[in-house]
Amino acid sequence: MTDYVLSEETRGKYKRISTASIATALYKRGLRNQFIQGVLPVSPKAENMVGQAFTLRYIVAREDRNPITIFRNADHPQRVAMETCPPGHVLVMDARKDARAATAGSILITRLALRGAAGVVSDGGFRDVTGIGELDMPAYCAGPSAPTNLTLHEAMDINVPISCGDAPVFPGDVLVGDRDGVMVIPAHLAEELADECLGMESYEDFVLEQVKAGTPIIGLYPCTKEEHQKRYEEWRKENGR
Repeated sequence: MTDYVLSEETRGKYKRISTASIATALYKRGLRNQFIQGVLPVSPKAENMVGQAFTLRYIVAREDRNPITIFRNADHPQRVAMETCPPGHVLVMDARKDARAATAGSILITRLALRGAAGVVSDGGFRDVTGIGELDMPAYCAGPSAPTNLTLHEAMDINVPISCGDAPVFPGDVLVGDRDGVMVIPAHLAEELADECLGMESYEDFVLEQVKAGTPIIGLYPCTKEEHQKRYEEWRKENGR
């Protein structure tokens, strides 16, 4: 658990930052496994998904514990997670990277969206992906899946440390998702990475413009020539970056 609270100012910064820049910044700090492997957006959205993690852990289902009637229980963890994930947070589900059964469907995810969640990520499957894709709320999963979660997964723990797509996720970590996928930022690094990555985004926009104009990459990316640094500073002033 963490006492960190993501501010709207920092959330806004991450709306403009790519997962690629975040991955590089984390790699500089020795963190190599913060990208959630194997998940893609159900449907691409115009804005990044940004929010703190609220987690749900599934284990392998044992048949005698998971009849269809289990959903009648008011304390079923899957249902409780949908009703308790705080607004502005991202529900992150650990399904052991097994997409053969759904971890949720469009009815539950619609409820999550209407409660104000910032997004949902599962390294398992979703059912009714067409309906999920039509929501404004970003959703990421390992693929479409028709079978109910009960066939393979048992919802077990809420808001505990999990692994999602091989990435460690602690409650309160900051998740950023774009069209490439989802990065997990440890909460204690969220503020410093936001400003650092904005600078990286600015320089890479400059570099892309230079490359399209025919500039050779050596000495430009990374910047090892003073002439490129001076040109970049001029570009920043001209473009308000």
